[in-house]
Formats: sequence, C-alpha cells, structure tokens
Amino acid sequence: MSLRKGLARAGKSSAVRKGLAGVGRLLTLDNPEGWLSGEELVGLSRDRAMKISTVNRCVELLSTSMAVLPVYIMEEGTKKRMPDHHLGRVLWERPNEAMTPFDFRRLLMCNELLRGNAYAWIYRDAGSGLPMELIPLPPDYVSMHLDLSGKVWYLFTHPVTGEVTRIRCEDMLHYKAYSEDGLEGISVLRRASLTLDTARAAQLYENSIWRNGGQPSGILTTETDLGDEYEVELEDGTTVKIDPKDQLRQSWEAIHSGPGNAFKVAILDMGLKYQPISMNNTDAQFVESSEIRVADVCRFFGVPLHLAYAGKQSYQSNEQNGIEYVTYTLMGYDTQWGQEDTYKLLLPGERAKGLRIKREMKVFLRGDTTAQAAWLKAMREVGAYCSDEIRALDDLPAIPGGQEYYSSLNYVPLELWRILSIIRALGKTAGGIPGEPPLEEKPGGQGTPPA
Repeated sequence: MSLRKGLARAGKSSAVRKGLAGVGRLLTLDNPEGWLSGEELVGLSRDRAMKISTVNRCVELLSTSMAVLPVYIMEEGTKKRMPDHHLGRVLWERPNEAMTPFDFRRLLMCNELLRGNAYAWIYRDAGSGLPMELIPLPPDYVSMHLDLSGKVWYLFTHPVTGEVTRIRCEDMLHYKAYSEDGLEGISVLRRASLTLDTARAAQLYENSIWRNGGQPSGILTTETDLGDEYEVELEDGTTVKIDPKDQLRQSWEAIHSGPGNAFKVAILDMGLKYQPISMNNTDAQFVESSEIRVADVCRFFGVPLHLAYAGKQSYQSNEQNGIEYVTYTLMGYDTQWGQEDTYKLLLPGERAKGLRIKREMKVFLRGDTTAQAAWLKAMREVGAYCSDEIRALDDLPAIPGGQEYYSSLNYVPLELWRILSIIRALGKTAGGIPGEPPLEEKPGGQGTPPA
C-alpha cells in the first residue's frame, strides 16, 4: 500500500480518528499529573488546552492570520510576480483533494503552536518531480532521524498498518516552533505548562463557585450527636454502610448547590447552624489574578491583549499594538514559512534564477482604511504604485491609462539639483549665464528667461 493511498484510507477510518485521542500517555490540562513539579507537557494535549478561552483565542487568531495571507511567487531581481507558475495549483488553488489553501495553512499553524511541529508531505510527480499535492501529517506519527552522514530523514508511522515510511528531507515541509536544537520545535503548551496549569486550576475554581450558587463553602454544626456509621441491608440482601454526616452534607448540597438553587431560603432543624467560611472571591483577589493569567498566556503566544478581547487600551494603543503584532509576531512565522517553502517547493533551477515564495503582509492594512489610504497615497506619489496596482488590492479591474507611473515634480535627483542650483545662481547675476542671452528685467528686478 502506497503512503498516499494509506493516508487516504486513514482519514476515512473512524477507528483511526478515535485512536488518535488515546495514543501515548496523556498529560493534559484535565489530567495534569506531574505539572506541579514543573514537568513539561507530553502527549496529545491540544483538545484539553483549547478549553482555556485565552489559549483558544490566541491559537485561533494566529492560525487564521497565517491562513488569510495571500501567497505569491516573485522573482527577486525584477520583483515581478508569477501568477501562472506551476505551483499555483497547490499554493493558492488546492493543496490536496480534501482541503482549501485556507484550511491547509490554518491546520499547519495550529500544529506548530500546539504540537511544536507541523509536517506536510510533498507528493511529487514521478517524472518531472513537480509538487502535485501537499498532505499534512499528524505530528504524533512523524519523527526525525539523523543518519551517520548527517542527512536528515523523516520517519512516518502509518496509522492503519503501522508500516514505517522514510521520507526525504526535501519532500517534507517542516514548520518548527521555538527550538533548542534547530531540528525539532517545542510547543507553546510545553513552554507555558506552569502558566496554563494555573489558568486551568483557576478556571476549575471559578466553575466550582458557580456550581455552589456563587456562595462560599461553609460548615454545618449541631449539638446533637448524629451517630456513627451504620449498615443497612438492601432488598437484594447486600449491605451498605451509611455515614450520617455524609448523608446530611449530600442532602444540603442537593438543595442549595448550583446556580438554580442560589439564594434559596434554608430551613434548619435538629439544632443545625450554618457557618460560612469568610473567604470570598474579593478577598482572594480573583479578578486581578484572572487578568494576570490572561496576560501571561498572551505573552507566550505573542498576542496583544486587545486581540484576545482583554485589557483596556485606547484606540491609538490598540492600533499600535496591532502593528507590533504584525511586525514582531506574524513576520517571524512569515519568514520561516517563506524560507521553507522556497527551498523545498521550488526547483533548484528556479531558486537559482531568484524565484522566491512570499506572503502579502499588506492584507492587514485593509482593516484600517485611514492608514491604508495614507500609505497608498504615499506610494502613488513617489511612483512606487500605479493606479491599476492600487485597484488590484481591492480586486477592482484595470482602467485605461492605469499602468502609468507618476511622481511629483518636486522630486529631482541630487546631482541634477546641484546643477540647477548653479544655473539659478548664475541667472541672477548681471551678465547672466555665459554663452546665453541675458535675462529680461522685470520691474521687481527679477530676471525672466527668454521665450
């Protein structure tokens, strides 16, 4: 069975999809064994981590941001784009049968963030060697191997047959998160395990408060002896042990716990008295600690607070933070992906000619029309853009004369400016410029050049 056909079968197998959730030892936010000692996350923790709202927002934002960036191929020397390049069918049309380019890139970005590594197998035409499909591989079934000669190979374990396939380095797109050895990435979840553990514990604490009707826990006291544990024989002949204290506590919780039972009037008999524990959310500074946790998670992902729907920054601050998000967060991923794509998708001869795979970062300017208009106006005035290029950014058709480039007459080369300055200075002298007819005098004493 070929690797490509096997992957197709694996994607259709419900048993495989269910089995993915049970591979390896789970150290997740629902099962945080070892976290309190500072151990790193291992195994499949993505689903559990996404239950934290800030993690979910950061992953969704970053993956969507990378997915919406238009991809293009450009010749480095001439800056000419190549919309008809053969890679167009996998880069901006359909990377594989099952996915759109948006879905494909978003999945890879999620894997890089949550697993530390994102892999996509480059299925090439046997004759020409051109990429025909890009097939994402689950990171848990891929491992990197370095042979004695120093060459890198990827080992893929088939999820159905268990067969191990060796894939050449040049046939595998590999996007890495932060790495300590340059070979394999370390996920944000592993690096932020202690912070996420605290966030998860606080989330469970908050949930328990609301399950208890928003009221703090308390103590039921009585001067009556409730008695010791005793046994009760059931109808089937079995016996169970009954603890009067547990019975009383369970009865109280059944009536007064949960949001639906909040603020119900309690009727106490048998001399019972309820004494609440004085600690509450305000005393524990719960709100303040919640804001700190959100900020910590955002720091690990490189996401500004306002994009995670947190913080109270002004509009100007949000705009500046948005620019910094593109510059200091997205640009790093864009550079990494562009270099990996260029090296492994383009043929050696194409790279030698200066072809590069890039992404259009200006797409994020569309959200701020004022900034976009000012930027396009500046590019138009210096002759960097023509009218048709500006219109193409908003998917508008070309217009007659739209290919003309214009620039302000106020801009002249510095060398020419020096010559013009000398001519102007000589023109103000009585004799004028040597070899030229003298300037006519105006009443104000200013010379005018002959017609």
